[in-house]
Amino acid sequence: MTRMTMLSNPLLLGFEEIERLIDRAGKGSSDGYPPYNIERISNEGQAQDSAAELLRITLAVAGFTRDQLEITLEDNQLIVRGKQQDDKSREYLHRGIAARQFSRTFVLADGIEVKCADLNNGLLSIDLHRLEPERLVRRIEIGAVKNRS
Repeated sequence: MTRMTMLSNPLLLGFEEIERLIDRAGKGSSDGYPPYNIERISNEGQAQDSAAELLRITLAVAGFTRDQLEITLEDNQLIVRGKQQDDKSREYLHRGIAARQFSRTFVLADGIEVKCADLNNGLLSIDLHRLEPERLVRRIEIGAVKNRS
């Protein structure tokens, strides 16, 4: 049985890759940890003719060090992983902060580049840069019908 989706419309040609990315994004971590924000950053201080859009992903990763975090970009997916080791030398009377692992995946559109990442006060910030795509208009000439035999 064939699965019908919104992108299966016969007028939308070549969007199979987008559909695959949407499926992968939906299968990402769904437990809500770590919480995150995505914001658009003001273009103040940049050249006025710059058509770039600046985005920032901020993840709350309190208790993680730089060595325990890993950011990778693979096939238009930005993957943030954190891994903490349990400190066996400590004896807890109450343990409310668990050492846990996480993996958070963000699917990036073509044209979005990762500029930098920073860890400050338990917040991991990843800055993204998206250039406005160039608009291309091309006239297609209609040729004469050739004998197709």
